[in-house]
Amino acid sequence: MTNKTKRFLLPEERIPTQWYNIQADMPVKPQPFLHPKTHEPLQAEDLFPIFNEECSRQEMDCTHRWIEIPDEVRDLYKQYRATPLVRAYELEKALQTPAHIYFKNESVSPVGSHKLNSALAQAYYCKREGVTNVTTETGAGQWGTALAYACRAFGLELAVYMVKVSFMQKPYRRSLMQTFGAQVTASPSMSTRAGKDVITAAPTCNGSLGIAISEAIELATTTPHCKYALGSVLNHVALHQTVIGLEAEQQMEMAGEWPDKVIACFGGGSNFGGIAFPFMRHNLAGSRQTEFIAAEPASCPKLTRGKFMYDFGDESGYTPLLPMYTLGHEFQPANIHAGGLRYHGAGVIISQLLREGRLRGVDIEQNESFKAGVLFARTEGIVPAPESCHAIAATVREALRCREEGRSEVLLFNLSGHGLIDMTAYDSYLSGDLVDFAPSDEEIERGLAGAVSL
Repeated sequence: MTNKTKRFLLPEERIPTQWYNIQADMPVKPQPFLHPKTHEPLQAEDLFPIFNEECSRQEMDCTHRWIEIPDEVRDLYKQYRATPLVRAYELEKALQTPAHIYFKNESVSPVGSHKLNSALAQAYYCKREGVTNVTTETGAGQWGTALAYACRAFGLELAVYMVKVSFMQKPYRRSLMQTFGAQVTASPSMSTRAGKDVITAAPTCNGSLGIAISEAIELATTTPHCKYALGSVLNHVALHQTVIGLEAEQQMEMAGEWPDKVIACFGGGSNFGGIAFPFMRHNLAGSRQTEFIAAEPASCPKLTRGKFMYDFGDESGYTPLLPMYTLGHEFQPANIHAGGLRYHGAGVIISQLLREGRLRGVDIEQNESFKAGVLFARTEGIVPAPESCHAIAATVREALRCREEGRSEVLLFNLSGHGLIDMTAYDSYLSGDLVDFAPSDEEIERGLAGAVSL
């Protein structure tokens, strides 16, 4: 192992005190959410029956550039923030690349992923409002685990609908949520009308994030003193995650460099927005020219093969209609191990930025992602989550391109979580049993049939 300094740490007093709201700086604002029944533009108050009131206001806020982090949330951040920025010298050496590779290590949080940054904020706002019960969905389990931890911290009860295929693939994620006190149900389930409808139509359905969201919203809206919390996609979630990029800015300055490219895996957009938006504000101001790359699975390629349309965020049409790149809310992603990326749509902010060419998406096959994850583990000593493997694979592509073209770039990616509870996925890869998936054009067209043309 090299003797060079690898880790850049921030003292506690330099943990951000505000989140960055990129909507205030966007020259073209995202198109409005639409009411699911009237198709009229929504106001923040229209979201109150589902979400806590403060997050509803943050969702629609296109004015305030900086939003204060509550002291109670920041105090809990201090348990694990600031997270390290690390120069990946050993990975660079293995790739024989002139690129300088850095990663922001969000795997050091108590729950092993970046998801806690928003979970603590949402649980705090629910508690402050007098909410006693919270519902949510989870794909691979990172979000459900984070919210279970956060609800326990603020004395709230939590019910989690976990996508059935992940419920079976990742039993220890389920155990973690239960350890923190959450009730976990495989989705689709017979406990909600939305779940019953899916099971009636497709008894062997393995579930999707869209279905699990429908179940969680249905429970929230039919239970007194209960609100729904979402782990990605929406604007307020990406807002809370900007603590990642705001720290990384300071740490890149400590390293004496600035990223030419910022890379993150992409499911709904929370960790991508979290690391990218603070750096992107300099592009919007015209002072920098950083490139932004969102790495999604080839099996769920909304950025690279989806269409920009109004669509529901869930299977049953309980959510507002969102202007986003989508594969259709009825699209059923393949059963890849990166369960957190198996979502049909992209967040509305990221969708608008993609339309303007301010970022680009790349799709990564499952085997390519795990190949990169194993290389990262063997060089940097961290086993990455299957989701994070996509960001690593995209970074490897860029680093090899630098080698081939004989030029040096500074690459920064977000290590959104560790994979120590995902070793069955690594077993499949190492034994040669992992299968790549890519939907056909016909499958994508069928999924888009229920979306609304713009």
